[in-house]
Amino acid sequence: MQNNKRPEDMARIVNAELAEKFIGEQVEAVKKQVGDKKVLLALSGGVDSSVVAALLIKAIGKNLVCVHVNHGILRKGEPEQVVEVFRNQMNANLVYVDAVDRFFNKLENVADPETKRKIIGAEFIRVFEEEARKQDGIEFLAQGTIYPDILESGPVKAHHNVGGLPEDLKFELVEPLKFLFKDEVRVVGKALGLPDSMVYRQPFPGPGLGVRCLGAITRDRLEAVRESDAILREEFAKNGLEGKVWQYFTVVPDFKSVGVKDGKRTFEYPVIIRAVNTTDAMSATVEDVPFALLQHITARITGEVKGVNRVLYDLTPKPCGTIEWE
Repeated sequence: MQNNKRPEDMARIVNAELAEKFIGEQVEAVKKQVGDKKVLLALSGGVDSSVVAALLIKAIGKNLVCVHVNHGILRKGEPEQVVEVFRNQMNANLVYVDAVDRFFNKLENVADPETKRKIIGAEFIRVFEEEARKQDGIEFLAQGTIYPDILESGPVKAHHNVGGLPEDLKFELVEPLKFLFKDEVRVVGKALGLPDSMVYRQPFPGPGLGVRCLGAITRDRLEAVRESDAILREEFAKNGLEGKVWQYFTVVPDFKSVGVKDGKRTFEYPVIIRAVNTTDAMSATVEDVPFALLQHITARITGEVKGVNRVLYDLTPKPCGTIEWE
């Protein structure tokens, strides 16, 4: 039986020296486990999968096959960053799958949050399975499992959406980060040379922007979420809130309100800003964002994001609100 208990004598990885030692050990362990066989990895661009990818590239090079599925519900610039960092900078064997239309077709007129989550997860598995079957000689599946996943969910990191692959594929798991906590993963990522924008990426739900485009997903509202989120992240970074605030994002609900632009009546969507701090995600407090900055962000969003005429700030802590809206 596979050991899924963190060794009691394992030192916390808190600096570059310890990270380099860990990387060296894992490179050797992966080489021993994999040999000259190929390994498949679903590379989302999130912290865990990116660190696993960088580590395995160091260990086995082109024998790692990374599959990045662009389902259309990632944040602005994220698919492009995955291609730039891994294919262009790290020379990874990267398969890029444009599945945007496929996901939109599956999600059309689906408003229930749990149904949306299930559709997104199931379709991801289908796309990934199709790509897996196109590859020759794959015997291993790499996953970004980290220690909290084992403590909370068991050994398979289901929220990476690859735990449901058909059994006939018979992949053996490669999980080099499975004894690390998230802060340790970030230290390792820095030591591997990943950009800060990946290493310190905010927590991001598995269904992506699909649960921030409330109700049935439409292309116009999803684009409003993506563009307003990009403005919010840009302004928080400019004003020293990046890294200080645990999670911040925008939400666009499925209703419109009356407004005025250029002296003309409008009927457009609101954007809701959410910015919270937490230590364990079980409870959360709302960040006290300076009012002048909120006014500036509001002016940018209403001026630059198509189809939006209001900006709201969510003042609800957890409890009684949750961090995400869906």
